[in-house]
Amino acid sequence: MSAKETRADLIVVGAGPAGASAALAAHRAGLAVVLIDEAGRPGGQVWRAPASGVAIPDALRTQDDRDGAALRAEVAASGLTFVGDARVWSVTGRFRVDAATEAGTQAFVAPRLVAATGAHERVVPFPGWTLPGVIGLAAATILLKSEAMLPGRRTVVAGCGPLLAAVAAKIVAAGGTVAALVDLAGPADWMAAAPRLARRPRLLRQGLGWMLRIGLARVPVHFRHAVVAAEGAEAVEHVVIAPVDAEGAPVAGPRRRIAADALAVGHGLLAGAEIPRLLRAALRFDALAGGWVPVLDAAGRTSIEGLYAAGDGAGIAGAAAALLSGRLAGLAAARDAGALAEPAFADARDRIAAERDAVEAFAGAVRRMMRPRRGLVDAVAPETVVCRCEDVTRAEIDAAVAAGAREVNQLKHFTRCGMGPCQGRFCGDTAAELVARHVGSRAAAGVWTGRPPLRPVPLDTLLGDFDYADIPVPKPAPL
Repeated sequence: MSAKETRADLIVVGAGPAGASAALAAHRAGLAVVLIDEAGRPGGQVWRAPASGVAIPDALRTQDDRDGAALRAEVAASGLTFVGDARVWSVTGRFRVDAATEAGTQAFVAPRLVAATGAHERVVPFPGWTLPGVIGLAAATILLKSEAMLPGRRTVVAGCGPLLAAVAAKIVAAGGTVAALVDLAGPADWMAAAPRLARRPRLLRQGLGWMLRIGLARVPVHFRHAVVAAEGAEAVEHVVIAPVDAEGAPVAGPRRRIAADALAVGHGLLAGAEIPRLLRAALRFDALAGGWVPVLDAAGRTSIEGLYAAGDGAGIAGAAAALLSGRLAGLAAARDAGALAEPAFADARDRIAAERDAVEAFAGAVRRMMRPRRGLVDAVAPETVVCRCEDVTRAEIDAAVAAGAREVNQLKHFTRCGMGPCQGRFCGDTAAELVARHVGSRAAAGVWTGRPPLRPVPLDTLLGDFDYADIPVPKPAPL
């Protein structure tokens, strides 16, 4: 069944800080804009709206909630077209976006597109990470922000970066118990980052507030430790942690076995550059920026005419930088469409560039705290599942490389790693790191070839309502 088609001057995929600001800037410049998001309302991950009918307690409300509410009000008042609860599963050139929505399949067509699809989490595998009760730090924030729901009665929070303290503090504020906070970094790492973090006083105060709440709750904090196993018969019952060095490699020291029914864990963020990758835009590998990111000019233009990228999907930098990069991409789209004069665009570009410089020091410090740790990947045991969708272990990946797989797409052919519903989002970074150990670099290991569907979509959603008589059957060729 053919999808309903909507035409516009610009399509923006992703309604977080970057996408929403891009859509608003382009709309104000005079473009007809369609803004699409999987969520029902704008905000993205960092400014996620509460689920319908869910009342968020005052103890869980933060400045992020107020910023998100302001953004949603601005989008609603703007008059631009927002399409929520829409799962984009295909994007083709010049530009057609196909999405599965509550109203059925819909297609959107425009000469320009801004990809603002944010980031997803990196979790380096360990024994037991597939057990029920093990979730990502980002998933924990969704439960807390959107559903006012605790991850568990007794949760271990582990990994690296500021999200550790944010999640632990929210669990405490919601009345939950944090059994332990397990940080790959050490106190000296945080002290070294402090001068750069101090460049954003409000965010620094917020972080200190999280740590105060964690301290008052007497949460055990284990610096320079990592989760080495999650244990349980049918779900998490214990989390095992051990000391590590600065690169996450195990070192001598006692292991601790902590009773818990939930583990929220994350090892940094990966740029969600699926659309530029699908459309074969030029990419570059930058470990601190979140892996493979699109090559951009100063205004967010990719190597493909009419395609722009903004926010964490173009390189991890946080909400403040995402707002600025989104606004710039939206203005660039308006300039390229002839709706904005060059002098006005150049003036806006220079002002935004100066604002981005002001937030870059803070963003750089956060990126370094979330950096990938080589030793953490090296410590993945042979029997550990790396690809959860296809149950591919590290031993099978190493065997495939030994058998001749020299880059990640060959690895996919040999093992099916990356061919499941997540399309390699969860396993891709670790699998590529393991291949890189043999071929010399992540650039040599390559990147998954982008293919639709970008997200899993039920087949009946795509097919719609029809019967056999609706299928066009060509007339037989003459004999």
